[in-house]
Amino acid sequence: MHHPGNVFVVSAPSGAGKSTLVQRLVRSVPDLVFSISFTTRKPRPGEVDGRDYFYIDDERFEAMIREGGFVEWVQVYGHRYGTGRDWLEGVLASGRDVLLDIETTGAQNLRKVIPDARMIFILPPSAASLEQRLRSRGKDSDEQIAIRMRHARHELELYPAYDYLVMNDDLEIAYRQFESIVFATRAGRERMAPAAQRILDSF
Repeated sequence: MHHPGNVFVVSAPSGAGKSTLVQRLVRSVPDLVFSISFTTRKPRPGEVDGRDYFYIDDERFEAMIREGGFVEWVQVYGHRYGTGRDWLEGVLASGRDVLLDIETTGAQNLRKVIPDARMIFILPPSAASLEQRLRSRGKDSDEQIAIRMRHARHELELYPAYDYLVMNDDLEIAYRQFESIVFATRAGRERMAPAAQRILDSF
């Protein structure tokens, strides 16, 4: 897939603080668009179709798979999630960058399609701190927390597949590291070569 824009993929175990970092990055960095996934799960209270996810039924999801409508898709906790190919290509063609918040399996699948995607993994400081964060949210039962912790271990085992690891111990430091990855990528030689050549030609 040839594209003027950059693709950034961020993954993290549930409770690592990824959503807080992602929301701030998208608010603060110009020309960075947050990817909205398609999902077969029902909206949670406060979620809005087209803002949080595109909510579709299993039949439509199946049709999109058959038509090659997803860059990647996965099944997690009994629901399916996918990144729409047309939407992604449209944003990248405009020269803007896209940030995708997807779990580890989807991230590996996406890299097969977009090899130059920048892969970022948000690390919790420790298992104990992650469990504490999950408990403090007050959303999950003990059984659900145990499932999330097992899943977190599985996700953490895949950290070597990522280009960047950001430790979310101090939120401000973690955010600065996260933001710097985007700006450093934008300043990369391949991205800036056309501008550099124009300047050289002007002499």
